[in-house]
Amino acid sequence: MRLRILCSALMLISCLLVEVAQSQPAATNSATVSPEAEKAWKELQKATRAPMPPAEWQGQRPTPEQMQTFRASQAVLAEEAAAKAKDFYTRYPSHPKAADARKKETDMLKIAVNLGSTKNADRLAAMEEERLKDPNLSADERFKLRLESLKRSIMSKQSEGEAAMLAVQEKGARELIKDFPKHDEGYQILLQAAGESASGETKAREIAKEIAASQASDETKKSAQAMLRKLEALGKPLPIKFTSVDGREVDLAKLTGKVVLVDFWATWCGPCVAEIPNVKKTYDELHPKGFEIVGISFDSDKSKLEEFVKKEGMTWPQFCDGKAWGNKFGKEYGINSIPAMWLVDKKGNLRDMNARGGLEEKVQGLLKE
Repeated sequence: MRLRILCSALMLISCLLVEVAQSQPAATNSATVSPEAEKAWKELQKATRAPMPPAEWQGQRPTPEQMQTFRASQAVLAEEAAAKAKDFYTRYPSHPKAADARKKETDMLKIAVNLGSTKNADRLAAMEEERLKDPNLSADERFKLRLESLKRSIMSKQSEGEAAMLAVQEKGARELIKDFPKHDEGYQILLQAAGESASGETKAREIAKEIAASQASDETKKSAQAMLRKLEALGKPLPIKFTSVDGREVDLAKLTGKVVLVDFWATWCGPCVAEIPNVKKTYDELHPKGFEIVGISFDSDKSKLEEFVKKEGMTWPQFCDGKAWGNKFGKEYGINSIPAMWLVDKKGNLRDMNARGGLEEKVQGLLKE
């Protein structure tokens, strides 16, 4: 899943645990509480500190198996921290930090569930539902709870595939917009679902038009309008022209007779990097038959990009203006999530905006035309 609203595996751990660690309240005054309670509070604070990645990961990318093991271990630690928090406020209900301990329990359960601890999902949902009943809860706090719940609901469908995740995303986004029309995130999530859906351009166009005419922010409306321009590009020539980071001149208009993959990606994008072996395999097999690749990088550091593509043996040209999500072509074509893989046929017309699935077969089909 390529949703920008979600952190990658390692980023997820850092985002959540660092946030909890930074929000740690100051230690209690030992003069006003028992030594036993003071010790328990310090142990709880220690249990909620952000973890450090294994030392052997320094200088090398962890394997998927290593990441899975690390996630599982951190989920267990988060569960243990949640248990410590519950034990603290149960044993010391009148302690000045009892309310903080309750919040820590919720925070740690969120981390555990986001890291794959499904056994705690129902418990967390019940706690949040109970909190939503609080009449003193602000609209912003209520929205945040609902948004976090939606993110977990999306990830819970991961085993069922991207289509199932996007269906939950669209439904949840519409519910957020209905209940919180002034919060822009709902519109952003809906637009993102439209951009990634494989259900067809017609539906994506309808959603983009809906958002362009909605109460969304001007920035989100501009993104919707960019998506409409992108959809209008289907079946037409793609006027992409640039000087690559290694000095090569690239002009798609001069590549007629070739099938071209336009790959919107970045070295910091986990799913993008995961696609590289498949992309390289397709390139190696079909390049002699007329297949070309043009990379549109969302990196901000050109030198790191050059180092990366050299190391990975990615010999095709790369565009990089160092503007990350402000990337020239990304903005022009409404690219709000990566990897995004487009295929241009031998006549120079854009034919496919979802080439990530079945890339080799799609290229072979276009080469035969």
